[in-house]
Amino acid sequence: MGNTTEPRVVVIGGGTGMPVLLRGLKHLPIHLSAIVTVADDGGSSGRLRDELRIPAPGDIRNVVAALSDAEPMLLELFQHRFAEGNGLSGHSMGNLLLAAMSSMTGDFYRGIKEISHVLNVRGSIYPIANHSMNLHAEMEDGTIVTGESSIPKQNKKIKRVFVSPTPVQPLPEAVDAIKSADLIVISPGSLYTSILPNIIIPEIGQALRETSANVTYICNVMTQNGETSGYTAADHLQALFDHIGNDVIQSVVVHNQPIEQKYKNAYAKEQAEPVVYDMDRLRSMGVQVIEEDIVDHSQAMLRHDTTKLARLLHSML
Repeated sequence: MGNTTEPRVVVIGGGTGMPVLLRGLKHLPIHLSAIVTVADDGGSSGRLRDELRIPAPGDIRNVVAALSDAEPMLLELFQHRFAEGNGLSGHSMGNLLLAAMSSMTGDFYRGIKEISHVLNVRGSIYPIANHSMNLHAEMEDGTIVTGESSIPKQNKKIKRVFVSPTPVQPLPEAVDAIKSADLIVISPGSLYTSILPNIIIPEIGQALRETSANVTYICNVMTQNGETSGYTAADHLQALFDHIGNDVIQSVVVHNQPIEQKYKNAYAKEQAEPVVYDMDRLRSMGVQVIEEDIVDHSQAMLRHDTTKLARLLHSML
């Protein structure tokens, strides 16, 4: 990773989609950086955030695990979640280690760097901010909902999301990574609660506008109940445009194969359905549309294919 001539790839996101993407990219001859949301307020991550006044560590933990070359048993320990124990129940070992390292170093980002060193992480991991932040959503009916975990539960159409306290101070290293990148990938994931919290920060949006890198968005394959119910691919892209402008994203990657019935049945229980790819509308939005089979057909639930995506993104450099 130390080779300065390697192309610089920056992935922005959080949630479950980002680690899948990173697991494939870490094996490529690139200088890889991950910029990760810290707006989570649910579960173990939210409890540590509130009790210790640190940014939420959960999404960072999953990215560390994805980029690590540590022994499988060590990674299993890092991802272990306690099922019982007074005060321990629900906590993930990795979240506790990130909290402990933040306490020892006196700084969340330094804590991440130390953990990354211990677990032999390939690439650089940057929290979007080095301080705690809250996510809010304004719904179409005008109500304001606070908290990343509360927003999807409202089952209302989201108009926009915003963060507090303002101004959010983005990590300078994250801004620099965007400005010096060759390719920037907005990862798949929860659109309003994992992806947008990163890019609505003004300095991040400005860096995305100023960078000479190609900025590409990997569209979700399925809708998400409470966030993107009924959304087409163009609706996903429009939500990004509404928050950061239509001059930032140059291309969008969409899955171009029919979704098997077994997946439709499984996701119907979550009130999710395949994202419709409205190609004419997408093309009219001024972006290059890249159509590929990007799904891993061997999984029980629908997941992006880490190898296919890595190969596709590498071909874009």
